[in-house]
Amino acid sequence: MFGIVRPCRHRLGEGLKTQWMAHLCGLCLALRGDHGQFARVVTNYDGLLVSVLTEAQAARATGWRRTAGPCPLRGMRTASVAQGEGARLAAAVSLVLASAKVRDHVADGDGLLARKPVALAARRVARSWGRAGARTGSDIGFDTAVLVDAVDRQIGVEALAGLGTPLLTVTEPTETATAAAFAHTAVLAGRPGNAVPLAEAGRLFGRLAHLLDAVEDRETDAASGAWNPLTATETSLVEARRLADDALHGIRLALREVEFSDGRLAHMLLAHELRNSVDRAFGTSSCSHQLHQADVYGPPAGPYAPPGGPGGPPLPPEPPHRDRRGLIVGCLVWAGLACTCQMCCGEYEDPWSRERREGLCSQCDCDCSGCGDCCDCGDCCGNCCDGCDCGCDCGGC
Repeated sequence: MFGIVRPCRHRLGEGLKTQWMAHLCGLCLALRGDHGQFARVVTNYDGLLVSVLTEAQAARATGWRRTAGPCPLRGMRTASVAQGEGARLAAAVSLVLASAKVRDHVADGDGLLARKPVALAARRVARSWGRAGARTGSDIGFDTAVLVDAVDRQIGVEALAGLGTPLLTVTEPTETATAAAFAHTAVLAGRPGNAVPLAEAGRLFGRLAHLLDAVEDRETDAASGAWNPLTATETSLVEARRLADDALHGIRLALREVEFSDGRLAHMLLAHELRNSVDRAFGTSSCSHQLHQADVYGPPAGPYAPPGGPGGPPLPPEPPHRDRRGLIVGCLVWAGLACTCQMCCGEYEDPWSRERREGLCSQCDCDCSGCGDCCDCGDCCGNCCDGCDCGCDCGGC
């Protein structure tokens, strides 16, 4: 799984986290249902945004969920997952863009793809994914040609870019592709009036995705001699951060013009988690909750202190763990988790004790202890009223 929007489960809260996981599982299962098991490898965090946006705008309240069977990524439990046109649009976009990414790596001869047999197999997979994404897109009225055209133009734009080329010239193809995908969610949800502001939000999201990818890869690209838009155009990190902040502000303004039925998750991801992604890429932090509480007010004490804190009541004893799995069943679950990389890249349930565990490369980038009093929008780190007009009462943050 890849993408720039990697929300922390503590910031989302239980309700929004459940919704987010429903869309993530829905995308994965839509890929499997339409294109087979292997297609599930293109599941990505950013792709599910179009599924989230489609459901957030929908007037009807039913038909967007189904109960999925046990899965190793969920500790062999069933779950309510997203279904329908939004999940299929997310699948189509993910397949086409993954196809383009594979073709780009083959053209560059990256790693094992420098070997002809491997490159040949990769080209076949890329063609298969491209055709599969086009079929699904056609089924739901989305022409994936706009994505393919953007990817093809990107190659030419990068070949011509150099000193003096505006960085936004390089990001334009990505912006065009994401604008088309975001706008089509309005069509699927029956809200054609939302298409224009969502296209603007998608365009700026594409800009951010390109910028943050360039920032995060800047040092490794320099070491390997790979092409990087910041280096090629001699754009400073200060200028890149300015462009990123402008894009964040523009996305929030665009979201104000969108008519949502329930836009809480979409708002949390696109207005708040995107800022955390920018801060993560540039090595800064936006979570001021802990600093504010400790430095301004001092640590709470006495009966008003949080359980387990200084001067506060002790934490209640942990309840005994129940429903432990036996040795053989636990080993089978462990094998499933290991084969699907959940033990490395996400949150999972211990195969034997059923305790919640974080993957080895978990990307939670905030200290969430003490952030129990979140605003209605789910942001508990003092950011929810920073110009996003989300209606939160954030006086306590």
